This record gives sequence, structure tokens and C-alpha cells, in this order.
Amino acid sequence: MAPKITGYKTHDIRFPTSLSGDGTDAMNTDCDYSSAYVKLYTDSDLTGYGMTFTIGRGNDIVCKAIEELANRLIGKDTEEIFANMGKTWDYLSSDSQLRWIGPEKGVIHIALGAVDNALWDMYARARNKPLWKLVVDMTPEEIVNATAFRYITDAITREEALAMLKEKAATRAEREAKVRELGYPAYVTSAGWLGYSDEKVARLTREAVEAGFNHFKMKVGADRDSDLRRGKIIRSIIDDPQYLPPGLKPRDPNGPDLVGKNAGPTGSVLMIDANQVWDVPQAIEYVKSLAEIKPWFIEEPTAPDDILGHAAIRKALKPYGIGVATGEHAHNRMVFKQLLQAEAIDVCQIDSCRLAGVSEVLSVLLMAAKFGVPVCPHAGGVGLCEYVIHLSLIDYIAVSGTMERNVLEFVDHLHEHFLYPCSINKNGRYNVPSNAKEGYSIEMHESSIAEYEFPNGSYWKSVR
Repeated sequence: MAPKITGYKTHDIRFPTSLSGDGTDAMNTDCDYSSAYVKLYTDSDLTGYGMTFTIGRGNDIVCKAIEELANRLIGKDTEEIFANMGKTWDYLSSDSQLRWIGPEKGVIHIALGAVDNALWDMYARARNKPLWKLVVDMTPEEIVNATAFRYITDAITREEALAMLKEKAATRAEREAKVRELGYPAYVTSAGWLGYSDEKVARLTREAVEAGFNHFKMKVGADRDSDLRRGKIIRSIIDDPQYLPPGLKPRDPNGPDLVGKNAGPTGSVLMIDANQVWDVPQAIEYVKSLAEIKPWFIEEPTAPDDILGHAAIRKALKPYGIGVATGEHAHNRMVFKQLLQAEAIDVCQIDSCRLAGVSEVLSVLLMAAKFGVPVCPHAGGVGLCEYVIHLSLIDYIAVSGTMERNVLEFVDHLHEHFLYPCSINKNGRYNVPSNAKEGYSIEMHESSIAEYEFPNGSYWKSVR
């Protein structure tokens, strides 16, 4: 007899990252990286773990919304849930009273992300596989059934998605072997927070180059002169061969993986991120003024749901060789649909829990693959790196079939709080999660919960 879901527990977990300046940008100046965390229990030992990311205040509100959604699962047969995860997603998103406070956006939607991710974690654990492996071992028909398709069939139909997946299915094993050997390409943001001194930016950039990274992102938008200065500091290091690790030769800036990315002489790439701080005309003029540091793209140049604004910015910056990326605050698959249809982005940046879990992420991966736009997920926050490596592996192995121009964000913060933390190899690439017990890799140490649960964890008590 299959286990049934019997209960849940939420935890409001907050880390005091505002004290060190981690996560600071032009819009978000005092981030306390936080997790609205949920455990789903069954009448067996099987448990599912999920979370969504916030930056502090309001995390308790998300936890309350998670409880409302998780309550809908009580008494459900897990195997019936797993049999059609797309149908399960539709069920969770269809409560008319809870939907009213979205619909499919805001607090209720990111809460659904936590619950859906917990179900996928439980599913993977039930099959003794990491989440990515669970999905890439599915048949094309099973993946389509696991995907949220409502409201996007004018961009991609189930039949089109099935044909795309079938086309890639025969060569999945080759790609899986390749990424296990090489790792998945990563970029680093840890050196580029606005709250860091020039000295810290330089030191962290040198350390990132030494660690094998060749894609780097910095935050911009608070002060143009400061942005240029910091950009030149980063460029002076990443473009200088003397800082490369011993034995590592410069990459070809005109190679297929780097052409069009404004790579410097060592093959290093710089990206910039404004975190929504500008109006459209401001964004265009500001980014033009940063052209001398040669960014590949400007991320989140304006309001995240301004599709036509992003399209206008992309058109204006194209003569300067600067692209546009967005998505970490795109609150559902319909926003991504419109960004792709309007040719508003060069890079698609999914977020693992701003979108409402794996089933909605699958819909965006499929659309991006159809439109030929690379997916480079957002991962700047607690637990997000642990999540998104699974999603990028699914994209590469089962959906798009390419990782040549893709890079996955890596931020070196707070991984020690997870039982199965992500890791980076000597070439600046993510290692492939391989523990059969880790599911979606988001289970936290109980000691971390006890210390940082708000407001009664040991840390928060100590600073009252």
C-alpha cells in the first residue's frame, strides 16, 4: 500500500546576511536571506522537503500560505500524486479562494513553489534518485504529463513538446555521461555585491578566477561612477592571464561557447545586474554608459513584468552588443511566454521557487528550447544553488540538449546548512548531484533550523 500524506510543518528560517553585505544590490539593500521551509510527512518514513526564498520580513506570511496549500494534500495517496505531477500541480493551484489572492503570482504562488518542490523531492526520494535523474529517466510522455500547460498552448502545445522531447530522448545517455564527466558550466556573483569594498571585490574576483570560473556578474544601478570603477577592477583581473590557474590557458573569445558574449582576451565574460531599479529610458542610457566594460548582458534592467519595456531595451542595446536577461522575478510561465514571443530577452533566467515548482519550470524550459533562448537560472539566495543544478541538468539532458552557451549562477553562501550541498569542481563547474537519497537536495540540518528559525531560534534570541 502506498504511503499517504498525513501532515506538514513549516519553518520561518532567516540568516542575518545583511550584516555582511551579502546579497546587496541597487534595489535590495538589506537582505537577510531567508527560507520559507516545509516538510511534508507521510504514514511511512518517506518525507518531502521544500522551500521558497525570500529576503527577510514577510517570510512568515509565505509560511502561512504554504500551510494553506499543504493542507490540501492531507490524506492523498502519494503514488496517485506521482502518477501525474502536472495534474497534481493543477489541483494545488485551483483552489478558487486561494487563487483569488494571486492568481498565480505573489505570495500564494511562491508558496505553491515550496509545496510543489517538496512533492517532487518526495517523489525522487521514493524512487531513490536525485531529482534531475528522476526526470531525465522519464519517458517523453511522462515529462509532458508532469508539465503545467494551461495558458501557454499558443506558444507551445503538448504535441510540440512531446516531439521535442522524443527528438532528444535517444541521445540523453551521451549527454548525461558528458555532464557527469565535465560538470555543468557556472558563473559567480559572489564578488559583485554592491555592499562590498573595492578591495573585497578585487580579492573575491581573483579567488574566483583561481577557482576556474570564466563568467562573472556584478551588481549595478546605484551609482554610475562606482559601477564603472568596480567594472574596471573586475575586468583588469579577469582579462589578465597572470591570474589564471596554473596550467590553464586563455579560452578563445571567438569560440562557439563565447562568441557574442563580449569575452575579453582570456575568454572571460562579465555580466551586469540592475535588479529592476530603472525606468526604460534610464536603463538604456545607463547601460550605454557602461559599454566600455563590455558586459554580455544587463539583467533585470526594469520592472520584471514589463515585457514591452524589456523588448525596447533589447532593441536599443543591440547595436552596442549588449543583451538583455531577466526572469528571477517573472512570477509565472505566462510572463516568460510573452518575453519569448516579444523577442524581449537574450537569456532566460528561471527561478526555482518564484515559479511554482518543478512542473511550472518544465513549461518554461520547453518554451525556451522552442524559441532557441538559453536558460541560465537565477541562484542568488539560500538553497537556490542546491535547487537549480537539478533544473539545468534536466534542461541539458532532456530538453534543450545543449549547455554550450549556458551558465548557471553560483553564490558561495550558506551551503553548509544543507545535508546535500552543491559543489563546484576545479574548472568552475557544478558537480552533478549523485546521492540516491538527496531528492531535490534541499533538506536542511536540524541544527541550522534550531539556530536560525525566526524569532525563537538560538541566534535570534541572542541578538534581541
